[in-house]
Amino acid sequence: MISKIVTKLTLILFFLFAFQTSGQEKKFNGDPDSAFKTARELAFNKQRKQAQDTLLLILTKYPDYHDIRDFLATTYSWDEDYKKAKKEFAYILDKDFKRKTTWIAAIKNELWANMPFIALKKSNEALKIFPNDPEILYLKASAYEKTKNPLDALSTIQLVLNQNPDNQEAKDYKINLNKTLSQNTIGINSSVDIYSSTFNPMQYYTFRYGRQTKYGSIIAKVNVNRRFDENGAQYEVDLYPKIAKGLYAYVNFGLANSFLFPDMRYGAELYKSLPKSFEVSLGFRTLKYDTSTTNIFTGSVGWYNGNNYWSFRPYLTPGDTGTSKSGNLIFRRYRSDADNYLELSAGIGYSPENNQNNISGNLAPIFDLKSQKINTGYYFSSSNKRNNWGTQFGVTHQEKSFDQGNYFWIYTLAISWELKFK
Repeated sequence: MISKIVTKLTLILFFLFAFQTSGQEKKFNGDPDSAFKTARELAFNKQRKQAQDTLLLILTKYPDYHDIRDFLATTYSWDEDYKKAKKEFAYILDKDFKRKTTWIAAIKNELWANMPFIALKKSNEALKIFPNDPEILYLKASAYEKTKNPLDALSTIQLVLNQNPDNQEAKDYKINLNKTLSQNTIGINSSVDIYSSTFNPMQYYTFRYGRQTKYGSIIAKVNVNRRFDENGAQYEVDLYPKIAKGLYAYVNFGLANSFLFPDMRYGAELYKSLPKSFEVSLGFRTLKYDTSTTNIFTGSVGWYNGNNYWSFRPYLTPGDTGTSKSGNLIFRRYRSDADNYLELSAGIGYSPENNQNNISGNLAPIFDLKSQKINTGYYFSSSNKRNNWGTQFGVTHQEKSFDQGNYFWIYTLAISWELKFK
């Protein structure tokens, strides 16, 4: 017991002595270059607080050692302490306004702090000192984009390319800006279902036009199907209105005058972003036929993990014999952007939302069938990001609607193309 008390007292005395000693050392004594090197090593080894303490101590004796203060400000930016970083950058520029590296770091700090208007102002100030500098012009373009002025960003990045047409970073940025400015799309999807027995191949086509607006996107579609030796068309509109940050909706309405489709369909769904890169949704779909109406309740849970995306969507369809349940799991591995990815999916159960081909005349679809399916798809874009293509192959093992208990296989092949334009 006594030994423990002695040990505690010794530790208390040690810390008091250390605190007193450190309090007395207000001025740096040593080689600033060597200490700066040590501080950099600490910072790059995730010991930034120790690095910052060392840098501050050096500056007590060498306040105008700008490389040290510049690096200190940069570590503050890394720690998202943007106000402290701004103060240090301002001190340096007040002493040496022709220091280009500090201008660049200061502009980046404002961009990271989500202060694009200040970043734009600083970019213009820096360009007065360094006219047509490509690095500063690039940052100015970034500031324009963040202020919702992609056209100005595009004209600014073009100034960089005028000086150096082979600047790959600027070329890539221009492609992405053009993609942002391409608010119109047209496209076509074509697929065929090949049955192992009973049915002839069934063909599906979708022609669509979409436009992105500040309120969300709108997509008009014409679906044309050839099934059961008949042709039919359906006309649809999809809306994705923005409601608030992290909250948007899906609204659908469609009409047809062919037994190959519901006479009318409509639906809605609400999507909400959550912390940790999760997204959830909840909604419904309604299919109306001459003699009946089918309601489908659905939702989803999605998760973005780096370049990977996972999503699970269940379907609940109430009916006279109970509630039909089905679900679909999707995995995507993204490459360069959202238009380039590999997709794998697997589903179990039958839902008339995804399977509308088991109908006869104007009767409602049978939806208590057993079904299992797997799909794989690959989607890619052209080098200028204006053309997108997709390919898909799927296999479904499905119970026959007219002979329940027996199954056939369905092999699906699909291709798609989309063009983006201003």
